[in-house]
Amino acid sequence: MSIKISRLFDFAYCQLEKNSKLNIFNSKVASKWVATTVREYLEKANKISRALIHLGVKPNDKIAIVTSNNRVEWSILDIAILQIGAVNVPLYPTITSKDYEYIINHSDAVLCFVSDKVLYDKVAVIKENTKLKDIYTFDTIESISSWNSLLNLGENTKNQTEVDLLKSKVAPSNLATIIYTSGTTGTPKGVMLSHKNIVENTLVSAKALDFEAHKHKVLSYLPVCHIFERFALYYYQMMGFEIYFAESIDKLGDNLKEVQPHFIPVVPRLLEKIYDKIADKGSQLKGLKRLLFYWSIDLGKRYEPYQKNGWWFHFQLNIARKLVFSKWREALGGNIKFLVSGSAPLQPVLIRLFTAAGIPIYEGYGMTETSPGISINDFRNNGFKIGTVGKALDGIQIKIAEDGEILVKGSNIMLGYYKNEKLTKQTIQNEYLHTGDIGILDKEGFLKITDRKKEMFKTSGGKYVAPAVLEGKLKESRFIEQAMVIGENEKMPASIIQPHFEFLTEWAKLKNIKYDGTYNSIISNKRVLKRIQKEINKANESFGNWEQIKAFELTPDIWTIENGLLTPTMKMKRKVVKEKYQNLYQKIYQKKLE
Repeated sequence: MSIKISRLFDFAYCQLEKNSKLNIFNSKVASKWVATTVREYLEKANKISRALIHLGVKPNDKIAIVTSNNRVEWSILDIAILQIGAVNVPLYPTITSKDYEYIINHSDAVLCFVSDKVLYDKVAVIKENTKLKDIYTFDTIESISSWNSLLNLGENTKNQTEVDLLKSKVAPSNLATIIYTSGTTGTPKGVMLSHKNIVENTLVSAKALDFEAHKHKVLSYLPVCHIFERFALYYYQMMGFEIYFAESIDKLGDNLKEVQPHFIPVVPRLLEKIYDKIADKGSQLKGLKRLLFYWSIDLGKRYEPYQKNGWWFHFQLNIARKLVFSKWREALGGNIKFLVSGSAPLQPVLIRLFTAAGIPIYEGYGMTETSPGISINDFRNNGFKIGTVGKALDGIQIKIAEDGEILVKGSNIMLGYYKNEKLTKQTIQNEYLHTGDIGILDKEGFLKITDRKKEMFKTSGGKYVAPAVLEGKLKESRFIEQAMVIGENEKMPASIIQPHFEFLTEWAKLKNIKYDGTYNSIISNKRVLKRIQKEINKANESFGNWEQIKAFELTPDIWTIENGLLTPTMKMKRKVVKEKYQNLYQKIYQKKLE
């Protein structure tokens, strides 16, 4: 009898019926890929469920999980937790011990699982300040409660009937997970998602993704604590894909060539870095090869879908694909059918370039609060429009409020924020989620996001400025890696910029610019400042006079997750950036007021 998928663990059990011998998970162990079949996956999940019951875990208990890299134990534990009615609370590996203390206490977690000794130490420091009964590690470490000890505890099958009973009582409406948003400002919020929220969003997203349910390979590397990758793992299990876990971000390039996946989800920052590396290699070419490279880039930047460029353009594009763009495909393994980009706005120029190269990018839109999908581009049926995040997924309603805010309604809308009824009521009104994003719906139903509601500001002259649009344009420059537009209640917009130091230092060498080798030195060089100004002038051409960048300052630091300037999903923490560079802020506006 075929299983009806209504709860998250049903994806795996449904696949067990179809193909129990499928190598669903593949992990690198001692330089070799080691497979886990669907049957092995669920056998271990049931062992862990039995062990958790032995430890006293009950329905609705919260269990925290944090792992440095994606690995099979995470998915096994996920099933084990969910099928006994408990709640999975995933955490980012990059947050501080103080953050762990807050989230573990706020979520009422009773157990915590970590992947390794480094993460164990970060959580162990604050364990006594929480209600955690124990911390378990996936890696076997002396004197620490281990994953293997739980597997051994679960060998006894006497309480499997209890597991089965608890599993049968899990309703689709039950709370499945609390995901704490990384937060560009303020304290993390615990987003409560039910089985139904994620299951139904996975089912409608599957219709929007042009894949058949047969053998494909995928590479899992984005943090599984983020809803984007979490959804992807459930989707892969439903489709019967072979999932390969990347060894690390540093080895992603090698793993892509080894695995040769057909699909990977991406975030804009990754695509920007991939393109930067491609562009760096291109700039080092000589003679005819260099000419061909830049001819192909210029061609790609003019790309329009559905043969709108005409036959002559596509004749040239076929040549560019054979001579130049084929190497881009090889770098991603050679089999990529398309990429789906989410999490943050993507520069349209990158969509044009990669799609022209034969690697289509479908930009979508979603949030943790929407489980995650809201809309997506799709080449079928003229459903692809560059500069938009596509059309609404089936069953999801989008409308634009009077102030331009995007409102969303559907079965994917979260249950609410954990322990914060007031914020829940502010965010969900009349069944519509207020996303906080500003956007427009065109006549064809394509959604375009123009900014974040909270990030838009007025200058002292009363003119509105949408910083995200300006920032995206600035980041099209190879000289600029990060940019934050400022100017609320000031006379004019300005920007605090983190240069692309890797490219900038190479450029400085080519131009024989002398500096002492430090970032502080290079950003104060007059020729460098003049070149950055040229890039800003170019970006300003796309905007009205009132929103153009009139001044800028460069930072000597690289903005990272580790130094707290980016969230774990690589979004800019505006408040933190502004506070850190308050001296630059003052310098910009004092300069103009003198």
